[in-house]
Amino acid sequence: MKFSICNEVYEDRPFAAACEDAASCGYDGIEIAPFTLAESPHAITERDAKRVGETARRAGLEVVGLHWLLAGARDVSLTSDDADVRRHTQEYVSHLARMCAAMEGKVMVWGSPRQRWIEPEQRRERAESDAVEVVRGVCEVAGPLGVTIAMEPLSVDEANFLTTASEAIAFIKRVDHPACRLLLDVKAMSREQAGYADIIRRGGPYLAHFHANDANRRGPGFGDVDFVPIMAALQKVGYEDYVSVEVFDYSPDAHTIAEASLRYLHEAIDAIPAPPSNSP
Repeated sequence: MKFSICNEVYEDRPFAAACEDAASCGYDGIEIAPFTLAESPHAITERDAKRVGETARRAGLEVVGLHWLLAGARDVSLTSDDADVRRHTQEYVSHLARMCAAMEGKVMVWGSPRQRWIEPEQRRERAESDAVEVVRGVCEVAGPLGVTIAMEPLSVDEANFLTTASEAIAFIKRVDHPACRLLLDVKAMSREQAGYADIIRRGGPYLAHFHANDANRRGPGFGDVDFVPIMAALQKVGYEDYVSVEVFDYSPDAHTIAEASLRYLHEAIDAIPAPPSNSP
């Protein structure tokens, strides 16, 4: 299991400084929100993306990939009834997939709750089918580049489509492309009726990426969520990819969040009970 942190926690600090701080805390990788790199992420060129990847690697980090894919973009929606908007969305995210590959990133997290909202006047079945076609089209670009699209279930507080892990898994099965997989997020899972371990167990075969945060929107260890059973469940399903710290409350400061969150995650792993011995 490897650990990364999402770069927007560093707010206005230069990307190189963010990478240096994350590396000093012991992280293996950094996850990038495109809007932190350019006011218009669609303007990011392959040359720009390669430089971003080189900056991270100079600090000793891997670029894990991208998230907040549609933040800062105009006229984008996964579920719009307007075919031109959906076409633009597919082209936009496909561009980000090419940029992710140029950074040597491997995963793109599709969250963006407002850009997948199904309005009351829409036919839900059609909106869901349209969303399947958009994501499949992106996967056809991303997959050959070695980039996975990780669909993120978000709670009903934020979205009305793909609000549970089970719903996201059903959507992934409909997309039916090897580049379409699952992202699980602790904050979002905290709103589901099923427990964390059960969600991880059911999601394990589809799991490509994992976001670590507390139900209170802060970092792991900054709230009441016990990560020992969560990390144990990840181990049990054989998850060996990145656990990425993603927070929405940037207090008290980025360095404290980064350092304390990673320390807590390691402590949670160390506290996992040893399996019972089979010896008599």
